[in-house]
Amino acid sequence: MDTEARYIQVMDTTLRDGEQTQGVSFSPAEKVSIAKALLESLRVDRLEVASACVSDGEQEAVRNINEWAKAEGFENAVEILGFADHKRSVDWIVAANGRVINLLTKGSEKHCREQLGKTLEEHVEQVLQTVNYALECGLKVNVYLEDWSNGYADSRDYVFGFMDSIKDAGIDHFMLPDTLGVMSPEEVFDSLSDMCARYPEQQFDFHPHNDYGLATANIMAAVRAGINTIHCTVNCLGERAGNASVSEVCVVLRDKMGMRLSIDESHLMRLSNMVENFSGKWVSANAPVIGADVFTQTAGIHADGDKKGGLYESKLGPERFARTRSYALGKMSGKASLSKNLERLGITLSEENQKKVLERIVRLGDSKQTITTEDLPFIIADVLESEDYKHIRLLDCSVTSQIDEASIANISVDIQGKQVTSSGVGNGGFDAFIDAVNKALAPYATVLPELVDYEVRIPKGGHTSALTECVITWDHHDELHKTRGVHSNQVFASILAALRMINLQLHEKS
Repeated sequence: MDTEARYIQVMDTTLRDGEQTQGVSFSPAEKVSIAKALLESLRVDRLEVASACVSDGEQEAVRNINEWAKAEGFENAVEILGFADHKRSVDWIVAANGRVINLLTKGSEKHCREQLGKTLEEHVEQVLQTVNYALECGLKVNVYLEDWSNGYADSRDYVFGFMDSIKDAGIDHFMLPDTLGVMSPEEVFDSLSDMCARYPEQQFDFHPHNDYGLATANIMAAVRAGINTIHCTVNCLGERAGNASVSEVCVVLRDKMGMRLSIDESHLMRLSNMVENFSGKWVSANAPVIGADVFTQTAGIHADGDKKGGLYESKLGPERFARTRSYALGKMSGKASLSKNLERLGITLSEENQKKVLERIVRLGDSKQTITTEDLPFIIADVLESEDYKHIRLLDCSVTSQIDEASIANISVDIQGKQVTSSGVGNGGFDAFIDAVNKALAPYATVLPELVDYEVRIPKGGHTSALTECVITWDHHDELHKTRGVHSNQVFASILAALRMINLQLHEKS
């Protein structure tokens, strides 16, 4: 890393501004978990965790975060949004063992006049009263100039008058938001260059929103203008179209601008998954850096180029983010795509057999079927009539379920030529099957691995009689494996997916 490069601070506001995403509300325990991961693993410089005076539960979560942060040396990195209400917000933050208040003020004359019904002078008096009280209580004070982007465009004299009135009040950071995400990179550069030139002694942050899809580009413009602290969120969470994505911002500032950051990129995916699960807001499969498909090559020509010399690789290599590259199987697959997947599975096929398997893959892909790497052994077994992946076959299965009663599964399976019957009980039909099949597998020292994810899909616009596709992700020897089953009955689709995982396990043993 170039030690002469500028250092850019990253302030993450997932737990405050990100929680303004429609339908997102983190529990106190979830907030604590996310805060610890952001500071300890991802290594953000600062963390905004809540708004003051929201609820007793929120205050308890903030208190827990602050107590942990103090014990781990992060006490000055945790910040809480407060309001120009003299003692109310400050007292709430102090009671939560907070050390930093981010005071929300009005950065546009229109907001000040129409929302507060105050003149500039009246608002300044209100703000300074709160700032002075916060400083008396031992808090560090930062100030948000809400709607600054519109304020600078529409009422520049108000912005400068406000800054002139508060710039010597003991405030650490003046945080300039593009509250409605209306700015272009050129506007960001020009306005922030002006602010930095007018107030060279002040520390400015830039807080963008993504309404025009320009949040990351606007952060680049802000850094060019001289801003050294930027705000972002995990998974682009935030009001309306969200804030700038921490994963996108970090790689862009490093790769395209040569800036130094504290962020540990190897934890970006883990944080993304954590926030995704806690928020219920799923990341698009093609989202840069963190999307499920962004390190998957689909076209056969791309797989061929990578095989011959990494021709379709860039600085954004998956290893950088503790991820792996994959090569999709489908109608656009070529020999190289198949070869890459066979190599991953440790399977060797002759040229003639590779051709037969590839023809089947293309045919399946043409019918819009999803094909995973873990499907490949079964396609091979089917095409070549091999018994290698037919260690277990389901002969019979009945599943019964009743309301308020445990489900029961009775199965008959053929395991390596021996017929075995077993029964299981569980919380639902699939759980009961897992119990039954694990009992049947006990003599073979085999048990299904931990289930990481379970997806059920039917065709869009499908009827109740439509085929159901179940894709299960397993943690097998610390690697994620996906298996797939298709059946008109959802439970049996999941059973078929589980049997594929068992066949893979038994094949490894044999």
